[in-house]
Amino acid sequence: MTATDPALTALAQGWCALSLLHSRIEAHIERALQAQHDLSVREYSLLNVLSQQHDGEGGHLQMKQVADAVVLSQSATTRLVTRLEDRGLLERYLCPTDRRGIYTNVTQAGLALLEKARPTNDSALREALDTAAKNPDLAPLVRTVETLKASVPA
Repeated sequence: MTATDPALTALAQGWCALSLLHSRIEAHIERALQAQHDLSVREYSLLNVLSQQHDGEGGHLQMKQVADAVVLSQSATTRLVTRLEDRGLLERYLCPTDRRGIYTNVTQAGLALLEKARPTNDSALREALDTAAKNPDLAPLVRTVETLKASVPA
């Protein structure tokens, strides 16, 4: 394949469309969460991921797992955790079985904020997808996202 190969060009165009859709959705959700709840998309995502932890086997995530779940580096995730901890939305504690491990839990204030922000996030997502569906280049991707939501386990 060469750089002017039509298959590569189509692949690059598809990637650009996917990237554009993601950027537009994230920006729309970001504006809504910031305006109504003083939360960024990353902060919301972190609260959401950590709120799903439980006390059973494998129920708490290590920082690397959290970083992977919110698609950030470990250092960026640590800074994000610190910011939310400073706001009283998260708390850290030592792992009871491995004193080197540090876990992070969502506080009651964090859970309350997450529950208030969830409808805003969901509504902004729907609005962004509806807007993108009007663009012929993005409409097929929107349909794909809408089909995925039903098949991805919660």
